[in-house]
Order: sequence, then C-alpha cells, then structure tokens
Amino acid sequence: MQPLATLLQIYRQDPQPIYLQLAAQLTDLIRKGILRPEYRLPSTRALASGLAIHRKTVIQAYDELIAQGWLQTQVGNGTFVSRHLPELTPRPLVNSDVFDPAKQAGFSFQSTPHLDRPPLKAQARYHLDDGFPDARLAPVLDLSRAYRSQVLASNPYVRLGYNDPSGSRWLREELAAYLNATRGLRAEPENILIVRGTMMGVYLASTALLQPGDAVAIEEYSWSGARMNFLQAGAQLISVPVDAYGIDVDALERICQQRPLRMLYVTSHHQYPTTVPLRADRRMRLLALAQTYKFIVFEDDYDYDFHYESKPLFPLASADLGGMVLYSGSFTKTISPAFRVGYLVGPENVIQHLTKLRRVIDRQGDTLLENAMAELLHTGVIQRHIRKSLRIYRQRRDLFCDALQTELGSVVDFRKPEGGMSVWTRFDSSINLVRLAEKALQKELYLSNGTAHESVFRKENVARLGFASSTEEELMQCIRILKSVI
Repeated sequence: MQPLATLLQIYRQDPQPIYLQLAAQLTDLIRKGILRPEYRLPSTRALASGLAIHRKTVIQAYDELIAQGWLQTQVGNGTFVSRHLPELTPRPLVNSDVFDPAKQAGFSFQSTPHLDRPPLKAQARYHLDDGFPDARLAPVLDLSRAYRSQVLASNPYVRLGYNDPSGSRWLREELAAYLNATRGLRAEPENILIVRGTMMGVYLASTALLQPGDAVAIEEYSWSGARMNFLQAGAQLISVPVDAYGIDVDALERICQQRPLRMLYVTSHHQYPTTVPLRADRRMRLLALAQTYKFIVFEDDYDYDFHYESKPLFPLASADLGGMVLYSGSFTKTISPAFRVGYLVGPENVIQHLTKLRRVIDRQGDTLLENAMAELLHTGVIQRHIRKSLRIYRQRRDLFCDALQTELGSVVDFRKPEGGMSVWTRFDSSINLVRLAEKALQKELYLSNGTAHESVFRKENVARLGFASSTEEELMQCIRILKSVI
C-alpha cells in the first residue's frame, strides 16, 4: 500500500474529478509496466485512507477501470490488474528536457515547408492590410435574424440534419440567379459547389484534378494560398510574367508550346496582388489557348463587386464556351472573413467530382449559415450592402491615394487602382520594408513587409496597402504613422 500511495497524487484544485485523476494515474502506472498483470491493488478502504480521500471516490475509480478492462475483481479476494494485459517492462526514466511526447511525436513524418504560412490575426489598432472589407459595415443584424429564423424554423429534422455536400439547394439557386445577373454566367444550381472559401475551392480543384508532376501555371506575382495548394498536390509550378495589363498571354502561349499544361491559376479581374485588370484582348486569347491546349483555367475572382471606375468586367467564365473554366468567388471579401461561404462554378460533371472529395474532408458546410445567406440574397440585403460598401470604399480609396501621394509621394510609387481594396505600392529602394513594418507595428500600425509578394524572378520593394477596412480618420492616422516611421 505504502509504495503505491507515493506514486499517486491528488490535485484538489484541478477541475477534473478526483476519481478520474486516480483512474488516469493508475492506468498510466499499468501502461508503464510499474503495475503488472495480476498485481493485487489495495482495498478501497486502505487506498482511501492512504490518500486521504473518500472511499466512494476510490470505488468509482476502480469501477471505471474495471469497465475499461484495466482491472478485474475476484470475489472475496480483491481487485487486480487484469491478467489479459501484455507483460510490460518498466521503462527507464526519460529526461523531460530531451523528449516531451506532448511536444514531439515518437514517429517520423515529412516536413512541408511550402505550408509554412503565418496566420492572419488582427492585433494592431491601425492596419493597412492585404485588402480586407470593413466588418463594421456588414449587415450583421439582418444576418443574425436570418440565422435565427433558420434555427427556429419548422421541421428541425430537415433544417438541423445532414444536407447535400454540394451545399444548400436554396443558396445554390439564389447564387445562380445572382451570378447570372451580375457576372453574365449561365449557371444552374447543379453548376455550383458551396465551399468554405477560396482556399477550400483551390484545395479541392488541385487535389481532385491534378496528378503529381502536372504543370500548373501561376502569375509571377500570385496568392501564396494557391501556390501552397498546388505544391501540396505535387504540381510543378511555372511562373508567367505580369505587366500593367495583367498576365502575359504571349509568354503563356510559349509555355504551352514547350510542354503540356494542366492548369492555369489566374486572378483576371483584379490581379493579385497588383490589382490590374486583365485587358479584353488578352481575355479572348487566354480562353482560346485553354481550348487549344486543353488546360483548366481556375479563375479566382476574389473581390469582383468592388470596381470603381466603370462597371466590373465580366469574368472569363462568362465567355467560356469550351467548359474550361472553374470560377471561384467568396463572401469573405464582400462581407467579412468570419463568414466562411464561398462557391465554385463549373461544368456539372466536374462539380459532381469535386463534391465527392469535399464530402471526404468536410461532410457538408454550415447549412444554417448557407440558408441565412440565401435569404439575404433573396431579400436583396447583400445587394444593398454591396452598393453601400462600394460607395464608401471608393471614397476611402480616393482619400487614401491622395494622402499617400501628398505625404509620401517622394518615397512611394503607385497607380490608383480601378478596383479592389488595396493599393499596390512600390517603396523607394532606400527603405527596408521589413524593418519599416516592424517599427510601424510598435506604433500600433500593421502593414505588410512585402516578403509575401516577392517574385521568383526578381525582388522588388512592394507591398499591398489595404484601405477598405479603415475609416477615413483611421486612414489619415495610418499615413501619419507611416510618415513618422519613414
């Protein structure tokens, strides 16, 4: 009894019940081979006395371990470690400074450096971010009412049960009507797969449609989230130059002539990160190349709704007559990154194929949220929110660009973006962007240090400065801080 009592410790301040603490510690002693099969445990009364706890607590612990098969009882003879457990040799003590199983696995696995991407967290008071929406403008009251109505609606077995892995039928119907009216698509609900966001859409497409070694063309400057997904799928990435009119289609054609191309990832409306739109003649040639060389076009239209100088350009998918384009969009940039609702639009057989994979990794989306979003589309709430946000973001863009030119024109170079929610800004070569971002953060201003946008061919002192998520007063303060740091 006495040696066993010294191996057991009771923590009365621990939120875990004492009987579970005792059961866990006894199990650990059995696993380590300290308590061997057929070892006779002290009586419940003796162990309770030795640990200064109630006897019923020990009975609970023993009963728990008997039910799990760790212990067994012999009538009139006591409680023993189960004889059916394998014989274990006590392991020597391991220096916890050398090996901690909570921090380091005992098995090996291959590291994936291409997945090293720090999470985005809103911490600083002021921010010139990557181009996020202002969540303060989001129609949260309308959304909360719509969500609540879905929770309390009749027939909870249907509303709260399993749903179609391709997404809420209602949302797909509303989205089809909305996308057809605003983007010139010809989509039916069967052409739409609801996803958690563009990241999931790229993952599904790269996993289901690519084989290891397939060639994937991406823009020279491109979104790191897409890049990491293609690398994870084992693709070979080929960078295509980008200029003031978008992706260089001549360079793309030369690539196609040299080797088979499986997929092209492109941000045609507002090129990421430079924000430039793809010129009309290049759009036509790109679609013609896709049909000629039979490569998939993954069109990421991440912030279509926010175009200021004219009406938004119709996406490539609107003119796709060969079934070569997968069109991706999301409400992340429209409303808020917290609302994880996006969509993929494509040929029906491809959507069915991607749905099967989506079911494996994520049985279905958030049906309640999807139906709530469908209601907001049906009632026009989202459309009104977009019109309001478009007006506000245009004003913020104009003010920010004017202040940027006036206060920092001698050290920055940029072109006023026709659309989007950020300004692609080139800093004077004398400015260390990494150090600048660090010093700005010390003054409660977050901005990109530019490393995420370095080209594989060349390195330029450039960064995206997002203006949409800040008020005009906040933007002016950002400029003041930036100027003082520089």
